[in-house]
Amino acid sequence: MDRQSILEELKRVLTPYTANKEDLNSINDDTDLIKDLKINSANLIDIIIDAEAKYGIEIDADSAEKMSNVGSCINVIIEKMQQKEG
Repeated sequence: MDRQSILEELKRVLTPYTANKEDLNSINDDTDLIKDLKINSANLIDIIIDAEAKYGIEIDADSAEKMSNVGSCINVIIEKMQQKEG
C-alpha cells in the first residue's frame, strides 16, 4: 500500500474527530493533528485504535508518541505493516 492510499484512508479515519471537515481536503505530511485539524489529545487514542483496526496492526506507545502529524502517522502505519508482513 502506498503513501497516497494510506493518506486517503487516514482522511476517513480522521473525519469523525476533525471539527472542520473542510480542513481534511488540504492535508499533507506536515498537517499537525492537534494544531491544524483541532483534534483533541484524547481523540488521538481513538485514532490510533481505529488505525490499528483498519490496518490489522499494533501501535506501541513509543510509536504512538511519534504520531503528531499526518506524515508521521503514515510512516508509523507503513512501518507496522511491514513488520507484520515480516
